[in-house]
Order: sequence, then C-alpha cells, then structure tokens
Amino acid sequence: MHFTVAIIGRPNVGKSTLFNRLVGKKLALVDDRPGVTRDRREGDAHLGDLDFSIIDTAGLEQSDPDSLTGRMRAQTEAAIASADAIFFVIDARAGITPTDRHFADLVRRADKPIVLIANKAEGKLGESGAYEAFSLGLGDPVALSAEHGDGFGELYAALREALPEQTELPADEDDEAAAPLVLGDEEDGSELDPTKPLRIAVVGRPNAGKSTLINRIIGEDRLLTGPEAGVTRDSISVDFAWTPRNGPERKMKLFDTAGLRRKASIQDKLEKLAAGDALRAVKFAEVVVLLLDATIPFEKQDLTIADLVEREGRALVIGVNKWDLVEDPQKLLRDLREKADRLLPQVRGAAVVPVSGLEGTGIDKLMQAILRTHETWNKRISTGRINRWLEGAVEQTPPPAVSGRRIKIRYMTQPKARPPYFVIFGNQLDHLPVSYERFLINGLRETFELPGVPIRISKRTTSNPYEKRKRG
Repeated sequence: MHFTVAIIGRPNVGKSTLFNRLVGKKLALVDDRPGVTRDRREGDAHLGDLDFSIIDTAGLEQSDPDSLTGRMRAQTEAAIASADAIFFVIDARAGITPTDRHFADLVRRADKPIVLIANKAEGKLGESGAYEAFSLGLGDPVALSAEHGDGFGELYAALREALPEQTELPADEDDEAAAPLVLGDEEDGSELDPTKPLRIAVVGRPNAGKSTLINRIIGEDRLLTGPEAGVTRDSISVDFAWTPRNGPERKMKLFDTAGLRRKASIQDKLEKLAAGDALRAVKFAEVVVLLLDATIPFEKQDLTIADLVEREGRALVIGVNKWDLVEDPQKLLRDLREKADRLLPQVRGAAVVPVSGLEGTGIDKLMQAILRTHETWNKRISTGRINRWLEGAVEQTPPPAVSGRRIKIRYMTQPKARPPYFVIFGNQLDHLPVSYERFLINGLRETFELPGVPIRISKRTTSNPYEKRKRG
C-alpha cells in the first residue's frame, strides 16, 4: 500500500539532507544557513523494502500569516494535512528549543502517526540531545545522522511501527504459509561516497608504533615519535590523499590515538583523558586499524580493543607492525590469520596485514586492505539475492521448534549498510536461538563476501491479519 510522509521541523535541523538521503538523489538544496527550503518538495523515497512518497517542507517558524515565513508555514501545514505520517526532526546537537516544543504541539494536534527524529546525533553532544528529545512527549526518538547515513535501520523499524497497516507484509490465511515472495533481479548497491574523506583511526596498545606508521603513510614526520611508551596523548587528525595503483585519488583523514592500556592500569588523569579521546576517535572513524606489535601479538588488550571496534559498528583492519623483527614471517602470518578468525569471530575474515613503520614496507597493502574493507562496510545486497540464499539456508538447516510450533522465517532485507544491517521477518522470532542467529550471520558473511565488518540482525514478527476474524 502506498503512503506519504511529511518531514517537519524548525529551520536548519537537516530536513532536506534527510529528504535527499531517502530519495537517493540531491534533489533538495542543502546549506548551513537556515531557511533555504521555502516550497514543499515531493519525491519517491526508499527505505529498505518500503517505497513511499516523501515531502520536504520549509522550516517551521512563528510569524505573521501574511509574511513570507507565514506563507511558508501554510505550505508546511498543507503537507501535514496530506501526509499519512510525520517525521518530526530536531537537531540533536542543539538540543530541544522553545520552537521545537511549540511545533511539537502543532504536529501532535494533527492526529497523525509521528516518528520523532533526533538528527545530527553523531558524537557525544548529539547523543545527549537525542536523550533530551524524550521530553517532547512524541515517543522514543530515532537517533540518526542524515549526512552520514547512520541510524536508518532504526528509522525503518520506527516507520513500520507507526504505519503497521501500510507497511505490513502480505500473509496467507494460514499462519504457517508465507505469501509468495516475488524476487526481482535488482542489482546490489553501496552507500559509499568517494567524494568524502575516508576517516581512519589507528588504535592499539602503547608503543605499537602507531605514530611512526602514520608518518610513513603520509611521507613526513608530522607526528611526534620516540622509544618511550605513551608519547601520543591527543587524538591528532591528519588530512592527506592516497592514490591506489589502479584507481583515482582518495582523500583520507587519519587519526593517531593514544595507546590504550587496560582500564585498571590507568591511574594518571591525563592518561584517562587521552584514552577517552582515543575511544571518541573510534566512534567517528569508518575504518579502524588495530595495530599489533609483531613481537607480542594478540594480547588480551588487543582483543578488548577489537571488541570495542565491533560494538561501535566500525570496519576493522589488523595491522601487524615491526614486521622487520620477525624471523619466520610466512609461518607467523599464517598463525596470526588463523588466530584472528578464532579469537575474533564477530569480524571473521578481517584483513591481517604485516607492515613496518620503521622501514616503510607493507604500506601499500595496508592501504588497499583499508579501501576494500571500507567498500565492504558500505555494501548493500539486493533483497532478491538475500532471499534466494535464505530460502536454501533455511531449507537445509531449519530453525528449531518452540512448544511444538516451528519458528517461521519468511523474509529478510537489508535496509542499511555502514555496517551491514539486516532485518528478518517471521513468526515467533523472539524464541530464535542465538546460535541460529550466528548461523545466519556466518552464512551472510560467507555468501556475500562481508569479511572484517560487524553484521547486525534485528527481528520483526509479522502478524496474521486474519487472526481476529478467526476468533470472531
């Protein structure tokens, strides 16, 4: 069923950026100045397997009805009247303003389903503003970044909840029989934008050689180095451009970070601040290079850092520094790759690249691995391919039964990437064992070549529209 959503909010909260992201084109003009959008603009939006109409509107402002801003507001109110649901957008970095509260009352009176969106939610300031949005009384806010494409899986789930009838998947009268799924041959996609600088954080234990490696990559002694552990304190960002052998130049932003020790070992206040700065660099990065010391690889702290990278949803590349000190490099590299897969199953297949920051060897291979992993992190797989694979996987290894009834997996889609995020639809999915989720994740990773990136799965139970009729 087709439906329409209007994007509403005060000026400069990112409505047009969200509109452009949903329609997949830069149709709406975007600028840092408020009030760029004046007329309402319509487009065909796509969010996961949902296709709908979206309306971008002028920023809501309190003003005289006959003024320009008053007439702009009238256009916005017309959009609200014609919509089936409302995306009410606030700026998470600015927090809730009196204007937000005033117009929250306006959209509430419209008596339409509302999805509250806390845009620009990246970073600590954005997280705080997202929590503050609860005070508007419009339900749970969806924290997202329209500019960076984060949070759209949560937006997808919120929209399905707001409009359950319009977004419901078809089902047969028999609860056990899924409606036939028509799978097209649409192509895979990507959320990668090669025009934006690729953000890379280099993290690891103290004295792993992070600053030395970055100096070698950029070709200058930009960062302070030395034999002492803990020379780096602040997370320093360095802008540079890398030209692959067979490709165009890529702009990059490299973050050098302080060495991360075990929490219990950190006593100095300055070191605590430096560690916090390093963790923030991980959150802002797209690809994280975990740099190991080849002479003492895969200490417990290395695994802790890798786990943090996975929890933050970042792509992982493992660099093994000081390779010039290794006696049997081929044997050690085989052992390290086997260990990486065994100790870090949540990012199985992560690239393990030997380098020497001191001698400059392995730099090209490391950069190629970063670019490949970044492409994988941005990868979108077509619904048709996912469900052709799913049908065979479920047929070969069906989910277990619960209280005598089979868990039914009907359908799977990927509403977003960065990292790859999949949604399963079916019955009794609350009882799906973690082991079966791991089976699906491993299958997705192997079949669609998703090494070195976290894979997220959420479950949505499909209801039977005939259930009430049967009871009556």
